[in-house]
Amino acid sequence: MQGTVDGFSYGVVTPLVAFVMACLGGALGLRCTTRSLLVTHSWRPAWLALGSAAIGSGIWTMHFVAMMGFTIKETPIHYDKSITYASLGLAIVMVGVGIFIVGYRGATGAALFTGGTITGLGVASMHYLGMAGMHFDGRFSYNTLTVAASVAIAVVAATAALWAAGRVRGFLWSVGASMVMGLAVTGMHYTGMAALDVHVHSTSDSATSGSPAAVLAPMLIGPLAFLLLAGVVVMFDPLMVMGRPTRRDVEDKPGVPAAAVPSHQHRPPALHAGHRPVHDSRHHGSRTPQNR
Repeated sequence: MQGTVDGFSYGVVTPLVAFVMACLGGALGLRCTTRSLLVTHSWRPAWLALGSAAIGSGIWTMHFVAMMGFTIKETPIHYDKSITYASLGLAIVMVGVGIFIVGYRGATGAALFTGGTITGLGVASMHYLGMAGMHFDGRFSYNTLTVAASVAIAVVAATAALWAAGRVRGFLWSVGASMVMGLAVTGMHYTGMAALDVHVHSTSDSATSGSPAAVLAPMLIGPLAFLLLAGVVVMFDPLMVMGRPTRRDVEDKPGVPAAAVPSHQHRPPALHAGHRPVHDSRHHGSRTPQNR
């Protein structure tokens, strides 16, 4: 029989909180990725890994905050913890692959397309793997076209986010980019949920199993704590917040700011061994020898 689904048991609370979590993860990830483009190669993997974990954790947290409002009237819902946490690991790994590609190859051309596609597929895979971790007395079925639309939204959102990470430097621009990313990721989630059909085998009293919020809240503690710590790192690193380039880093790659090279007008005059600095006579008037 067809199940009666309610995706907004708490009204607009869960969609709004889910959007905030997606924006938070996106903002932290974009700032860390931008910071990685402004440092030497020895520090770059650490910043890229932190950005990957922030974006992956933010997207995963967004998904399960939104799922707190999802109920099936006829049957209780349980979550397989191993599959649920596996979806978190999948999100972090696939987002990391995309971010590392852009971090080392630049936010343009084939690297941006490849990184954005892998990251977007990681976001979509996290969503559907997380849905596979839900157990109830029934089964899910999906509309193929709507699923394809949700994957396309994820890929476009990820590509735009990686482009912003490589190009956007100002803090306000980064906030705007993270809000767009949060809106797109949240839209991808609810597009994927719109593709869902629930078929229930039998009815039972769902009130005896506890609410989805009570089941999911303990699993969200770890990722939320990590996002809090990542936020502290960003707050105590003004360079990461403002996105200002450093002077030491000289790399000529798309999306990587090159350090300024002094022009020839500002170079000191050449010195010859045992002599005073040699000046270019073209910039001075000629002098006539004086007879004594």
